[in-house]
Amino acid sequence: MIKLTKLNGKSFALNAWLIEQVEETPDTMVTLNNGKKLIVTETMEQVILLCKEFYTSIHQEKR
Repeated sequence: MIKLTKLNGKSFALNAWLIEQVEETPDTMVTLNNGKKLIVTETMEQVILLCKEFYTSIHQEKR
């Protein structure tokens, strides 16, 4: 799970496996594989970094 922030300032955790696409329009919109779209305050680069950190942590746990 990665921690993101809604536009109203509330934090939430998102299952990174569900992310299909991230784009800036100019707000950062995260599209999930079920078609649902979420707008977050983080930049696209921040979301990508959070996902990389999540996947790295999963890989390290299996060692």
